[in-house]
Amino acid sequence: MGHKKLIRFAEIETFPNVLIYPKDMQGAWGKHFDNTHPLTLELACGKGDYTLGLARMFPGENFTGVDLKGNRIWKGAKTALDENLANVAFLRTQIEALTDYFAPGEVKDIWITFPDPFLRQSKAKKRLTHPRFLALYQQILAPGGTINLKTDSTELYDFTRMVIAKTGCTKLMDIPDVYAQAEISPLLRIQTYYEGMHLADGRTIRFLKFVLPAQPIDWKAVNLDTDEEAAGREY
Repeated sequence: MGHKKLIRFAEIETFPNVLIYPKDMQGAWGKHFDNTHPLTLELACGKGDYTLGLARMFPGENFTGVDLKGNRIWKGAKTALDENLANVAFLRTQIEALTDYFAPGEVKDIWITFPDPFLRQSKAKKRLTHPRFLALYQQILAPGGTINLKTDSTELYDFTRMVIAKTGCTKLMDIPDVYAQAEISPLLRIQTYYEGMHLADGRTIRFLKFVLPAQPIDWKAVNLDTDEEAAGREY
C-alpha cells in the first residue's frame, strides 16, 4: 500500500463523520446525526460526490455514503468536514452487510451511481441491482423508498430494467439519455468524478428510479434473462 493511502487510512480513523465497521448502529443513525431527519444512502459511493451533492441540496435530510475503500471515502469525508456539512457521514463496510448497520425502514432512499457493471454474465450476481441485492434493500428501506440508478453502462441499464419487471418493482422514471432532456432535474445534474470522465468520452448517461414491491423478493426464484436477451428488449 502506498504511503499516501496509509496516511489517509490513518486520518479517516480520526474523522467524526466516518464510521468503520461500527457496532450497534441499527436504528441509531438519528443519534449519530443528533436529529430525526430522513436518511438516504449512496452505495459504492467512491469519493462521495452524490452524497455531498445531495447533502448540499437538502440540508434538512441526512446522507451516508457506503463504500469499502477507505482511500476513496477520505476525499468525501474531508470535503464534508471542510464545508461543515453536518448531515453527511460515511460508512466503511461491504454492501452485503447493510442489514448489520441499518434497521428495517431506517433508510428513505438509495442512490447507486456508476457502480461496476460486472459485464461478465458469470458475475451478474455482483451487480448492485441484482435481485439478491434488491431483497437486501427491502430489509432496510422505508415503505415507498426509492432506488435510483445512474450509469453509463448500457448492459447494466438493460439488466436493471429487466430485473424491475421480473421482480414486480414499480418503475417511476426511465431516462435512456439524461443529457438529451430539454430540462434536467437538479438531482441528475450532480456529477461524480467518473461521470465527468464518461461524459468527456462521449458516453451516454442513463437513469432509472423505481420502488420495490411490498412482498419480499425471493431472489433465487427469479428467472432472469441473459444479457443478450435483455438487450434492447422492452420491459
